[in-house]
Amino acid sequence: MSRSLRAVALFAVAALSLVGCGSGDTGASTEPTTTSESAAPAITGDVNVFAAASLTESFTQLGKDFEKAHPGVKVVFNFAGSSALATQINQGAPADVFASAAPKNMTDVTTTGAITGKPVTFVTNTLEIAVPAGNPAKITGLADFAKPDLKIALCAEQVPCGAAAKKVFQAAGITAAPDTLEQDVKAVLTKVQLDEVDAALVYRTDVKAAGDKVEGIEFPESDKAVNEYPIAVCAKAPNADGARAFVDYVLSDKGRDVLTKAGFGAP
Repeated sequence: MSRSLRAVALFAVAALSLVGCGSGDTGASTEPTTTSESAAPAITGDVNVFAAASLTESFTQLGKDFEKAHPGVKVVFNFAGSSALATQINQGAPADVFASAAPKNMTDVTTTGAITGKPVTFVTNTLEIAVPAGNPAKITGLADFAKPDLKIALCAEQVPCGAAAKKVFQAAGITAAPDTLEQDVKAVLTKVQLDEVDAALVYRTDVKAAGDKVEGIEFPESDKAVNEYPIAVCAKAPNADGARAFVDYVLSDKGRDVLTKAGFGAP
């Protein structure tokens, strides 16, 4: 081969090599684009989750699963009535995540700037009548809550389960006669479990979590008060990376599976 032909051949090979590397202007690369796990922020330390009392069992399980997926991380829960949790967060409590049993309590913290991101509704829940095992008072429906001779427990109105109870009583045209008003749904459920009341209104998930300690009675007006549960990362989260990772886990297929098994409905 002559010197000139050899030069032409070398030029052609070089040109083909440049085309094979590609650029942003010549189309997509032939190699798949993936994000390396090492590029994600390392999650360490405690993740402080403020969650509605009705999430106790399901979130406790999610916390254990999350810790297994992220060795070295500990999820610390504060379970209480959503209104109390909102107050704590607004007063500067070091929360990373807030999961409320109703949008109103989430609004209480977004309006103050304690949460600046957009909350995501992740589950729904409805009320159910809870009675002690064996139903000794022979409760049959929502109308029994108006009988003064029966001992009745409800959530206080400022708590999501109490606000929901008010809605269902209004829908049914019933004036309830409660003997005690509690600050979260677990306190109401405890009254039933200890046989201190004849009936109470709690979430269907709480009845399910109590097992054979209580019996649940469904009632048609429950669909008049469907509670939506929003979750969000707090604006001043001490562990923002951990908070975002935990919220993502709750919203993942694994998280939804745990919540569905607990009796929560889809958003």
